[in-house]
Formats: sequence, C-alpha cells, structure tokens
Amino acid sequence: MYKKLRWILVAVVLLLVLAACAAGPNPATDVPSSSGDLAGFWTGLWQGLIVPVTFIVSLFSDTVGIYEVHNSGGWYDFGFVLGASVFLGSGGAGARRRKR
Repeated sequence: MYKKLRWILVAVVLLLVLAACAAGPNPATDVPSSSGDLAGFWTGLWQGLIVPVTFIVSLFSDTVGIYEVHNSGGWYDFGFVLGASVFLGSGGAGARRRKR
C-alpha cells in the first residue's frame, strides 16, 4: 500500500516540477528594442560564448538576461546554440581514456 502511494506521490511531484518549467509569455517581447535593431547570428554567437558569465550576473541583477528577446529568429538561435556549445560542450573529449 505504501509503495503504491509513494510512486503516486513521486509522479505528482515530478508532474508539478515539469509544469513549473513550462515556458510562459515573455513581457519583454512587447517592449520595442531600444536601438530598434534585431539581434542576428553574430550577436547570438557572442552571447552563446559568454553565457556562463552572463548567467552568473543574471542571478544578481534583474536587468540582465542570458537570451536576447529581440532577435531575428532562427539565425540568432543557431548562433546562440553554436556559441554555447563551443564553450560548454567540450567536456566529452577530456573524459575519454587514452589507449597506450
């Protein structure tokens, strides 16, 4: 009886955690960009490269975000992911063992 109740409780908590992570509306998209320009590929690449530093700063400041909401769409996303993967995605090569 308790085992079944525990699994139900785990499922409910997991469902609540996943629901809390769901994307919602971003009020900053309704505000026009201060410069009037949209961020493109190169801006996305740069912001992807500096994402670890920007993330730490964003924890202490409400005015700093790690993602530009006024972007050009797919090209910005591609640059952001490419830049983030260059900085964050190089952990696998160091974990592999060398053969002698």
